[in-house]
Amino acid sequence: MYILGIETSCDETAAAIVDDQRHIHAHVVFSQDHASFGGVIPEVAAREHLQRIESIVHATLEKAPEAAERLSVLAVTSGPGLSSCLWIGIGFAKALAWSLGIPLVQVNHLEGHVLTVRLTHNIAFPYLALVASGGHCELVFVRDIGAYQVLGRSIDDAAGEAFDKVARLLGFPYPGGRALEACACAGDPHRFTFPRPLKGQMGCNFSFAGLKTAARTLLEHLPDLTDSLKADFCASFQQAIVEVFLDRFQHAFALVRDQHPTAIVLVGGVAANQKIRSALEDFASSCSIPFVAPPADLCTDNGAMIAWAGLEQYRQGRRDTLDFAPHAQWALQELSCGL
Repeated sequence: MYILGIETSCDETAAAIVDDQRHIHAHVVFSQDHASFGGVIPEVAAREHLQRIESIVHATLEKAPEAAERLSVLAVTSGPGLSSCLWIGIGFAKALAWSLGIPLVQVNHLEGHVLTVRLTHNIAFPYLALVASGGHCELVFVRDIGAYQVLGRSIDDAAGEAFDKVARLLGFPYPGGRALEACACAGDPHRFTFPRPLKGQMGCNFSFAGLKTAARTLLEHLPDLTDSLKADFCASFQQAIVEVFLDRFQHAFALVRDQHPTAIVLVGGVAANQKIRSALEDFASSCSIPFVAPPADLCTDNGAMIAWAGLEQYRQGRRDTLDFAPHAQWALQELSCGL
């Protein structure tokens, strides 16, 4: 069985063909450039999707012609995300599914992320996953397809958003998370003191707005920001986020330990951060449980994760008619009880 996945929830136009043996036959992503705006502008992103989606899907089909001729299902991101961007992918997917005469499955973007490790590592249920990206930060106990228990989420900014906004204050181009991480490699993580919001408190929620504000306030009071100071600043800021993640993971793991999770999983764009990966891997090792994260190119938004999640849903009997609209605020919990 071959499935085509289409993703346009934010600023990546992506498509991929995946089969039911966990083989990615084609995988194409176009990342838009919003550096001059300092962030994603929905209307600009939607226009870019409209200009690119046909060529991206065509390039994907051309990369795997034999698989393309045998498509059984088509999957598309239907939310959460920017409504104007979601409409572009949904509209194209509906037209393509109708013309090919194959079923269409709408996919929750976050479900795509949390199920990626089943595509890349064939992880068995249940497992504990952290979805960390520019727009999302959630700790999820993944029980089964469509059965997701959200243990905690950010009550304000996502971790990736905090990385990018602080990176912008430092003069790094958008998205600046990777540049901040690279700068941190040469710095002292104990040089500056940043708050660890919610660390040590009950529950599994996150909060990064105060940390972001503390970073801006400190920068305003620093004298000349030399390369050495900038590296120490980045390392200290990153360390604060690492410690918050570890603390929240400890609380979440304590809640599900008796349900025997098979792995600790990190997904989303922030999963590419090696410092965070290393810290969570050490934590998993201390709990005698595997740590799993997808390859870097499958951490950020992509069509392969949408194709795989669509395939998992299709196996469960999901079929969608061609009259659905985007669900810009589509929460994972809603998958257990329908839309």
